[in-house]
Amino acid sequence: MRAAYVSAMCVAVCVARRIMGGVRNVLECGARRGAERCVRAPVLGVMTLKNDLLGQIRYEWLHVGHSNRARAAMAVLAQRHQDLDLGGLCDLYDVVALLETRGGRTVLERAEIVRALLEEAGDPEIHRALLQTLIPGIVSVCRQLRFGDGIVEDASETVGVALGLASELLTDWAGQSRQYAAPDILSALRGRLRRWLLKEKAARRSTSYFEHHDEPAVEASPLLARLHSFRGSQYDRIARLTYARVFEGRSLRDVAAQDHSAPATLQKELQHFAVRFLI
Repeated sequence: MRAAYVSAMCVAVCVARRIMGGVRNVLECGARRGAERCVRAPVLGVMTLKNDLLGQIRYEWLHVGHSNRARAAMAVLAQRHQDLDLGGLCDLYDVVALLETRGGRTVLERAEIVRALLEEAGDPEIHRALLQTLIPGIVSVCRQLRFGDGIVEDASETVGVALGLASELLTDWAGQSRQYAAPDILSALRGRLRRWLLKEKAARRSTSYFEHHDEPAVEASPLLARLHSFRGSQYDRIARLTYARVFEGRSLRDVAAQDHSAPATLQKELQHFAVRFLI
């Protein structure tokens, strides 16, 4: 379910029309390929990725970055930002390579190119290229937050969510001109990822409460007793979500985010469950 959430995040957020079917496949399938440039062994530190998500994204970028659409987007970028001297590049893969430390441009020149990419990020190809060039920084943000150690079991989940949140930021900020675009994006990403981890931590606490209170007082709350009667059954999930809504007072949006489902769909499930079993 968490993998589906990561996939949905990238599909929904990375520009509504399509934002790279390849990215969607990457986030759904996980990875089995090594990442030569995007991530190296010492980068992860605290937690280790069980699935080589970044390696798969890099492998996918080898194809997407050289595509016809990437070449067309590159031509438009070079035309609109002639001061950046990008005319000699063939496609967006070349742009991302140019932005590496060993790409031959100065720090200030790279910053100007990233600013241009953010200005043009309404184009899904440019959006994807900017996300690709930010991956080392995204991993660094995850590392600063210890990959959610103690909150999530798999560092890949944290990285996947961070990629989705970063993509969401690029969508929100597309068209903006920021002198320090990359640091600004990564700083905002750190805040969003930290809030997600705090919500995950709170969700685990509420789940723990639900699991360990075995004998609710029927007289005090017949509804609570009824919900507990569904533990371990095929309705265990929806009973937990109902508990979160009714007894914790959490919003539908928060509960849907925890469940990695659409709020409208979850609302229908909750209503159907309540009418069938609780009313």
